[in-house]
Amino acid sequence: MRFLSDQDVWQVTVNFLQALGHEVQRAVDVGLERASDEQLLAYAHEEQRVLVTRDKGYGGLVFLAHREHSGVILLRVAPETVEAVHQELKRFLEEHEGEDLGGSFVVIEPGRHRIRRVGSP
Repeated sequence: MRFLSDQDVWQVTVNFLQALGHEVQRAVDVGLERASDEQLLAYAHEEQRVLVTRDKGYGGLVFLAHREHSGVILLRVAPETVEAVHQELKRFLEEHEGEDLGGSFVVIEPGRHRIRRVGSP
């Protein structure tokens, strides 16, 4: 899967995704380290990448402002829960391997994940 990691995603998570075989582009690598949330979401969509973030504000862009996107994964992670979140992220990616996440807003937290498709009830 192809990802764009937001500025707030820890390098350990980027490394974890890469170790799983995913292509991860960091916002800083493409000159977007100071970009707005809207700009990052648009760039990820243009590049057909799923945006990985820790910023809950993307929910407003997706559900309230109806911004186009190629999928968003929101990590609800704290330093003491990083390993549990990584394991749930791995489980989610294995369960949805090869699936198009466009239009999906996914919340990953310790021990569970939720997926909501834009436009679904």
